[in-house]
Amino acid sequence: MASVSLKTIIDKMKLTNLTPELDIKKIRIIQPDINRPALQLAGYYEHFEATRLQVIGFVEYTYMESFSDKEKEKMYRELLSFDIPGVVFCRDLAPDPIFLKIAVEEKVPVLMTKKSTSVFMAEIIRWLNVKLAPCISIHGVLVDVYGVGVLITGESGIGKSETAIELIKRGHRLVSDDAVELRRVSEETLIGTSPDITRHFIEMRGVGIIDVKTLYGVSSVRETQTIDLVIKLEEWDKDREYDRFGLEEEYTEYLGNKIVCHRIPIRPGRNLAVICESAAVNHRQKQMGYNAAQELYNRVQNSLARRRSDDDDDDEE
Repeated sequence: MASVSLKTIIDKMKLTNLTPELDIKKIRIIQPDINRPALQLAGYYEHFEATRLQVIGFVEYTYMESFSDKEKEKMYRELLSFDIPGVVFCRDLAPDPIFLKIAVEEKVPVLMTKKSTSVFMAEIIRWLNVKLAPCISIHGVLVDVYGVGVLITGESGIGKSETAIELIKRGHRLVSDDAVELRRVSEETLIGTSPDITRHFIEMRGVGIIDVKTLYGVSSVRETQTIDLVIKLEEWDKDREYDRFGLEEEYTEYLGNKIVCHRIPIRPGRNLAVICESAAVNHRQKQMGYNAAQELYNRVQNSLARRRSDDDDDDEE
C-alpha cells in the first residue's frame, strides 16, 4: 500500500512542528483524505476516520476555546486517544497548553500552518492524491508536445528514444525515457513521471546515455505530465488494414482509465517526430470541438446529397 511519511508532508507544506519531542519518523499517511473533527469535538465518534490527518480551522478552534479547562481536558483526551497521524492548526492558530500536553502524552504530533483552512485542505488533498495514487511502471517514452502528454510505446529498438530526441530538438519537453511511472489521480486523469534514477536521461543505441537537461537546457525537460495521447509504434505489416480517416477513436487502458491511442506503422523515410506533432495538435483540436475527419465526412455526404438532388431534378425534366 502506498504511503507518505509525515516528515515529507511537513517539509512539502512548510508546516511548523509544535511537538518536536515526538519521534515522527515512523508515522505515515496512507490515504489522501483529511478530516475536520468538528463532530468529534462535540462528542460524536461514529465513523471517525482516525487514520486521516486532522485539520483544525477557525470554527473548531473557537469552539474549543469556549470550554473550561476541565471540559477541554476531557474533550482533548477523548479525541487524541485515537491513533491519529497528526493534527494541523491553520491560520497560525496556536493550540492551548492543555492540548499540547495531552498530545505529547498520547504521542500525537501537532503541526501549524499560516495558510487558511480551505487553501491548506485543497493543497494537501491535491498533493496526496498524486503521491498516493495507484501506480504502475510501463516501458515507453513520455514527451510534452504542445502541452499534450504523448506516451510513445513499442518494442525495444523501434525508435522511441530517437523520436523523443527529435521532438526535444524541435522545442518539446521530455518527461521520461525507457520507464514511465503512471499514477491514476482521478477517474479521468493519469499522471506520468520518471523514476528518480533515470530522470532527464535518454538511452540511444550506438551512442549511449544522453543527459537531456545538460545538452538542451532546463526548458527541454519537465517533472510530470498528464497522459493525453498514446502513440504505439509498430513494424509495417503490408497485410494489415490501417486507419486512414480516424472517424472512430481507438483507446488503450491503464489503471482503468481509457486513453486515445494511435497505431503508427514504421517504414523507412517516415518522420516520426512530425507525425507525433501532428497527432498531438489534432488531438488538441478535437478536444476543442473540431474533428477534421468528421468535417471531411460531412462534406462528402453533402456533396452526395447535392448530386442526388440534381439527378432527381433532371429526371423530372
